[in-house]
Amino acid sequence: MSVNEHRILVVEDEPVINQAVTDRLRGSGYEVVQAWDGPGAVAQFAETSPDLVLLDVMLPGFDGHEVCRRIQAERPVPVLMLTARDDEADILVGLGVGADDYLTKPFRMRELVARVAALLRRVDRAAELAARSAIQLGDLRVDAAARRAWVADTEVHLTPTEFDLLLFLAASPGVVLTRENLYAEVWGWPGASGTRTVDSHVKALRAKIGADRVRTVHGVGYALEPRSAT
Repeated sequence: MSVNEHRILVVEDEPVINQAVTDRLRGSGYEVVQAWDGPGAVAQFAETSPDLVLLDVMLPGFDGHEVCRRIQAERPVPVLMLTARDDEADILVGLGVGADDYLTKPFRMRELVARVAALLRRVDRAAELAARSAIQLGDLRVDAAARRAWVADTEVHLTPTEFDLLLFLAASPGVVLTRENLYAEVWGWPGASGTRTVDSHVKALRAKIGADRVRTVHGVGYALEPRSAT
């Protein structure tokens, strides 16, 4: 899919920021629709079916976390959240309701456009991922085509990013993958400093599949540890 075929929903209650982001994305070749509050964002999402949502956390009506929760329940979509606080608790809440990445205000427009492009590249790789065979590691099963995962006989409900992270780790069981490598492969943005994003998603993934399955190698990265079925 080309850039011009991607539609982005920009949700930001500050008119100056909303318009500046919209103008920059349109200048980069994207189709952009806008919303300025929580209810408007949900309505625009249903009406326009965007390929990506750029979502401010603090919104009138209801906040960005609630917007993210509602739109992800309707249809999985990449969400890049904008937050005024670089606070891990706030970030984990956003990731927990389905956000894929975040930017802390004030941000550079060049970085925003780069992250949008990276998330959309991941969407375009979905067909390639779906062609992979299911991976069985002990009692953990990851089905790339169906985008579903199970621990023993219990299905694990993962966000799109958590699933992609698990899939990439599971493809090389026991191999230590650096944070930078994970950010480049899962988020599609090589050379960027997204280690905090990686750490937050790993923490969320551990909570769902078991903390002992993902080994931390301090100062390096993470490895998915095979575990025998019991």
